[in-house]
Amino acid sequence: MITEIKNKVTVNGNPLTLAGNELKVGDKAPNFVLMNNNMKEVTLEHYAGKVLVIATLPSLDTPTCDMEVKRFNNEAIKMSDDIQILAISMDLPFAQKRWCANAGVDRVHTLSDYKTGQFSIDYGLLIEEMQLSARAVFILDKNHNINYIQFVSDISKEPDYEEVLRALKEVAQ
Repeated sequence: MITEIKNKVTVNGNPLTLAGNELKVGDKAPNFVLMNNNMKEVTLEHYAGKVLVIATLPSLDTPTCDMEVKRFNNEAIKMSDDIQILAISMDLPFAQKRWCANAGVDRVHTLSDYKTGQFSIDYGLLIEEMQLSARAVFILDKNHNINYIQFVSDISKEPDYEEVLRALKEVAQ
């Protein structure tokens, strides 16, 4: 059931309403069908056996999202092959591909929820006022159980990277 989630995120201090399912640590991550930069469908099963860091963001074409994905790409260089970082937005796959090429991002997989917004709904991220995804980070273990969730309280801010990396270290052991 789709619910309205209030008082979880803001933009520049102004409250936003999220629509979707409110997930909790311990939940099995919902499956998804997203588009990669080559317009191919990608599902959660594509990452079977991997620890996943799922960073969701409003748009790669904003300064904060740009910095976030570049930072995660730099962190990914240091990680084992058992860990994959995904950056998911509603940006069109063509725009994601262009952005990745211009930004030199090659370790983070950018995926698009533009077709249906179902990922954003299933993960409780759809910003009703903007029809974009909220900024959040989910960490899934190798069985794709949710081990960590960070909603960035103001979507104009970056996530707490140090907290994410600490949580990832615990999950990836």
